Amino acid sequence: MGEQCWDNALAESFFATLKGELIDGRVWPSRSAAHSAIFESWYNLRRIHNSLGYRSPAAYEALAA
Repeated sequence: MGEQCWDNALAESFFATLKGELIDGRVWPSRSAAHSAIFESWYNLRRIHNSLGYRSPAAYEALAA
């Protein structure tokens, strides 16, 4: 099955928004600082996930610790 031009539309849209709102125009002191900013700004620690037994990522990590 051939690829369609819209196969990656959602991912392309997400990364364009991420780049435009958070990354562009900033100088990051380290890769770790950029990673932390992305994680803290975009990753929802409270949203429950089916794959985590209907726990939030924060609750799941707390159980593993």
